[in-house]
Amino acid sequence: MDISMRKEGDFTVISISGRLDAMTSPDLEKEIGGLMDKGETMLAMDMAGLDYISSAGLRIILAAAKKLRPRDGKIFLAGLKKPVMEIFKISGFDAIIPIFDNVEAAREKI
Repeated sequence: MDISMRKEGDFTVISISGRLDAMTSPDLEKEIGGLMDKGETMLAMDMAGLDYISSAGLRIILAAAKKLRPRDGKIFLAGLKKPVMEIFKISGFDAIIPIFDNVEAAREKI
């Protein structure tokens, strides 16, 4: 899994590619935790390059969303490929975390 980050206005965009599973999810958890420790509260996860996500990856994203709520923060997902989107729908996470076609579409709505 590859992770890169960039600042776009009020949002920090976290781009993820490859596989987000039990082996790689601790890396994402560490990156997100570091951002929140620095006071970041608006996170956009660009998943256009993500090919697979396991329950461990879902757990990291849900935990981040829960930690951001009391801080009036937001997390949203963008660019999910069809297999990854299906996992979010089956798990019901699509009802909890906003999902957009791309980062630009999300910024327009939020």
